[in-house]
Amino acid sequence: MQEINTILATDCGSTTTKAILIEKRGEEYRLIVRGEAPTTVESPFEDVTRGVLNAIREVEELSGRKLLDGEKIIKHSNKVGQSSSVDEGVDLYLSTSSAGGGLQMMVAGVVMTMTAESAARAALGAGAIVMDSIASNDGRLPHQRVERIRKLRPDMILLSGGIDGGTISHVAELAELIGAADPQPRFGTGFDLPVIFAGNKDAREIVEKTLDEKTSLSIVENLRPVLERENLGPARLKIHDLFMEHVMAHAPGYKKLMGWTDVPIMPTPGAVGLLIETIAKQEGIQVIGVDIGGATTDIFSVFQEVFNRTVSANLGMSYSISNVLAEAGIENIIRWIPFEVEEGDLRNRIRNKMIRPTTVPQTLKELAFEQAIAREALRLAFEQHRSMAVGLKGIQQERTISDAFAQEATGASLVDLMGLDLLVGSGGILSHAPRRVQAALMLMDGFLPEGVTRLAVDSIFMMPQLGVLSTVHEKAATEVFNKDCLIHLGTCIAPVGVGKERGPCFKIRISDFGFRNSAPRTPQSGFEKEVAFGEIAVIPLGIEEKATVTIEPAKGFDVGEGKGKRVEREVEGGVVGIILDGRGRPLALPQEKSERIQKLKNWIEALGIYPDFK
Repeated sequence: MQEINTILATDCGSTTTKAILIEKRGEEYRLIVRGEAPTTVESPFEDVTRGVLNAIREVEELSGRKLLDGEKIIKHSNKVGQSSSVDEGVDLYLSTSSAGGGLQMMVAGVVMTMTAESAARAALGAGAIVMDSIASNDGRLPHQRVERIRKLRPDMILLSGGIDGGTISHVAELAELIGAADPQPRFGTGFDLPVIFAGNKDAREIVEKTLDEKTSLSIVENLRPVLERENLGPARLKIHDLFMEHVMAHAPGYKKLMGWTDVPIMPTPGAVGLLIETIAKQEGIQVIGVDIGGATTDIFSVFQEVFNRTVSANLGMSYSISNVLAEAGIENIIRWIPFEVEEGDLRNRIRNKMIRPTTVPQTLKELAFEQAIAREALRLAFEQHRSMAVGLKGIQQERTISDAFAQEATGASLVDLMGLDLLVGSGGILSHAPRRVQAALMLMDGFLPEGVTRLAVDSIFMMPQLGVLSTVHEKAATEVFNKDCLIHLGTCIAPVGVGKERGPCFKIRISDFGFRNSAPRTPQSGFEKEVAFGEIAVIPLGIEEKATVTIEPAKGFDVGEGKGKRVEREVEGGVVGIILDGRGRPLALPQEKSERIQKLKNWIEALGIYPDFK
């Protein structure tokens, strides 16, 4: 097998196509350069490869390496040792895509809180936006469901329902609804809509009879073969295959792009999720990742070795910014702004951002507005994620369909903030924050991590390309992720509990330092600091620096071992350092306006959030 030394990867986004070049330097893989160009899937070009070639040409110019021969990517020979030149070509080319709106799906199941929810998890994990979930008990009349399917025009439908050996009649009814709707796909008029059946194996014959002639039907293993177990893998793989075969193949220029790549093109969110899964598995840790974009906010998590992804399709920082206002309410946004603001002025600024989505803040006050909105978008998206990332529902109930319809959702959320090891942020508002400490505080306020948690951001959003790379070269993907993609912000220490203002919260003592990659700027061993309730402070600890800390919470506060119990941990530094968050959990801001503003100003000053802010 040929040794892979040079890797080219692209991500075709809805507005921008990004290209990265990775090379093996010595024994490790590193990012060399990055280029980008406008995506060209829409008119006047209507050929996604134009944007890809433009992004690759920028990489060529920046790296000095010849990558293109005309409009063809130069690839090294598959034979060992035979390459055109050391300074030209690549060993591997791969790509992800969310251009054209990404993958939009509908799911259907017999019971909303069971098989329909499992189907939604399968679709979300594969990188899709779930437009709607249809279930036999969703409260809608048959004609309303038919009308909904026709109106939404999804790229594909995932039909589930019934454990193996369970109900057939309800699955048959759902299949008949889909057949009656005769849905037309968004792309490729004249082609049959892809439908995947991943339900009761005893219902396959009747589903095939109902849908085979009207749709492009695929049958995979049941995603809920028994109530106690989910089997999402086969459905997710089939979604990826059909995404390439039916959706991307009909989008302008993708057939040509598919011929260039060495592995199948993957939906961008699916690739990011794959990378989060890989990191969690390799390091044996529990992870949350978030990508907050202009239109949507994606959250990925791995807890108890279970991967979950949710898409908040109406929460974003430009196109969907008014939806954040509508869902959060103006009061919840204003509570994060450290100065007096008129409601009407804030509403107008939010509307202006929606109609001019590419504008960026020009003043510190405008920046404070956007970062306040981002906190609420993160909070709302995370609340939705917690409600979806749950254990299986219904497993203790009697296994009859009549009982299943009556039962309530019983799954407990898998999200355990006290057990969270790493929180990774991505998206313009986080990755391009003027000061890294601003990104750290937005993550802390949006997710409210508990105990001891590492914080990081994606430097230039290369997680999609690294995700698809992890399927063929895990070593290269994880090395670049850790060394070039992630910017380690530091470690947040946040006890759970509520106390008296300025009363004791916790005490921290540093007893030992590890490796330092720069001039020492950390306190000496034996350093101690007491943190009062309501206070935030920072201890400098640089990138790749480690320290052993002893945390002694005050009575009523918990950092992982129980109320008032001491914890000793090794913590990692970063560009911010160790953030000591004594604001308590749950976090409650003062109700009185002047008191709240003063509190926010104190935190801003303590962390150096807006250094010139008065």
